[in-house]
Amino acid sequence: MSRNGSKRGTRTASWISGAAAAVLVAAGAITYAVADGDDSGMKPPAADSADAGFARDMSVHHQQAVEMSYIVRDLTDDEEVRRLAYDIAQTQANQRGMMLGWLDLWELPKVSADEPMEWMGMAGMGAGEDGALMPGMATDTEMDALRKLSGKAAEVRYLQLMYAHHVGGVHMAKGCVERCQVGVERRLAQGMVQAQESEMKLISDLLAKRGAKPRN
Repeated sequence: MSRNGSKRGTRTASWISGAAAAVLVAAGAITYAVADGDDSGMKPPAADSADAGFARDMSVHHQQAVEMSYIVRDLTDDEEVRRLAYDIAQTQANQRGMMLGWLDLWELPKVSADEPMEWMGMAGMGAGEDGALMPGMATDTEMDALRKLSGKAAEVRYLQLMYAHHVGGVHMAKGCVERCQVGVERRLAQGMVQAQESEMKLISDLLAKRGAKPRN
């Protein structure tokens, strides 16, 4: 590598490290504000609240999106799909960490005996079997099938699964916007709605380029 190339690589690595550090600092500040009730003047929410239910359920929902995104990055060389998958994985992993951190600081369990989505009056709406615990989640069978594909076939399957995943995620995030009491959590949920709806448009375009459409 040339000296200039080495310098560019160093500057890029430094920028990424700085950006990552900034995200962690901001996430930490938000986490403590939420945990202490600084944003809304409220005490930490109860275990059966919408705030706690959303944090628990969306953490599970996000984890599958992260897993799915890393799977497809190993199955295709297409830069558009790999970039989308990387962005989704990084964004949702960071958000998941924040939500689990809130539960820790609220001293609330990360799992509940309640059914998924009970906090928004939709208990039992997910398939509840083969790994699909909430609407939009892929089944274990669908995840296994994705792992066996490659190239365009993997891209299409991933994009279709992720589109459906976002539909379910947006619905759940809107539920938090309507029901959650902690202001910072509501704003995080609203940000999820906006980001995922934007990604759904991009996913539709990427599918169209491959002669496919989102699956209902």
